[in-house]
Amino acid sequence: MEMKTVYGKKLPLIDSYPYIKVSTKFFISHLVAFLWAAISVILSVPWVRDLSAVVTRPIAILIIAGIGYIPGYINAFVIMSLLMDKQPKFVTHNPHDVITIVIACRNEEQGIEDTLKYIAKQDYKGQIKVIVVDNASTDKTFEVAQEAGIKLGLNLLVLYEETQGKYNALNKALDYVDTEYVVTLDADTLLHKSAIRFIVSRMKTAPPDVCAVAGAVLARNSRETFVAKLQEWDYFLGIASIKRMQGLYQGTLVAQGAFSLYKTENIRELGGWPDAIGEDIVLTWSLLKRRWRVFFDPLQWLLPMCL
Repeated sequence: MEMKTVYGKKLPLIDSYPYIKVSTKFFISHLVAFLWAAISVILSVPWVRDLSAVVTRPIAILIIAGIGYIPGYINAFVIMSLLMDKQPKFVTHNPHDVITIVIACRNEEQGIEDTLKYIAKQDYKGQIKVIVVDNASTDKTFEVAQEAGIKLGLNLLVLYEETQGKYNALNKALDYVDTEYVVTLDADTLLHKSAIRFIVSRMKTAPPDVCAVAGAVLARNSRETFVAKLQEWDYFLGIASIKRMQGLYQGTLVAQGAFSLYKTENIRELGGWPDAIGEDIVLTWSLLKRRWRVFFDPLQWLLPMCL
C-alpha cells in the first residue's frame, strides 16, 4: 500500500487528498489576502479622494483602512485558510490510552451527575479515570458526585479543595493524575459520546511537539433565550471558524478549560495552572511561549449550559 508522511507519521494514500504543507498554506492565504487588499485599495480611490476633502488625506486613509483594508485582509486570510483546512486522517480511530478527566466545580449539586452520565456513555476503548474537585462548595456537590460515580460505575475520585479559585482545584487534581494525558472539563457540560475518542485520536495523530488539543463547543440551550443565541454565534464565530484557522497553523491561542486535552508532563513542567483570571488562556500562552504547539479538533462537540 502506498503511504505518505504527515507530521512524521505514515498514513495510507487510499481515499486521501494531496497534502499541502502548513507553511505553504500560510503563504498562499497571505498572498490571497494581499491581492484582496490591493484590489480594495484600487477600488477605494474615489472614496479616499472625497473623504480627503473633509478630513485631509492621511486621516481619510486611516479611516478607510480601519473599516475596509485591514478587516478585508483579515477576513480574506481566514476564509482562504479555512478553504484549505483538510486535517490529516487519524492514525488510529480507537486509541486505548488511559486518560484522566478533571472536573473542577463549585456548587454544582444539580448538574454534576448529568456531566458524569455523559462521561460514562463515551465510546472510548481505553480506561477513563475521573477526578472531581469540589472547590469549597456550600451545597452537596461532594456527596452527589460520589454517589453518581458509584451508580455509574466510573473510576471516580472526589477531592475537596477549601481554597477558592479554579486554578487551585485543578492543581489539587494534578497531584493525583498518573496518566500521560489529562482532559479538563467544566461541570456544567455534556460530552458527545465520541468526544474523548476524537480528541485523543487527534493528539495521537499530531506532531510530537503538540502539547494540547482544544475541543469544539456549542451552546446546549441556544434557542431558549436571546443571550443564549448570542453565545451560540460567539462560539460559532470564535471557535468553529477562528479557532479552526488557528489550529490549522498549530497555534490555537486558547485551549479552553471547558474541554481540552493536555499532555500531563507539559502542564507539570509549567508548574500547573497559573494563579490568574482566565487560567486556561494564560496556560495556553505559556505553552506556546515554550514553542510547543496547540491543536484544535472540530470533530469534538461539547454542549455547555448557558447561564
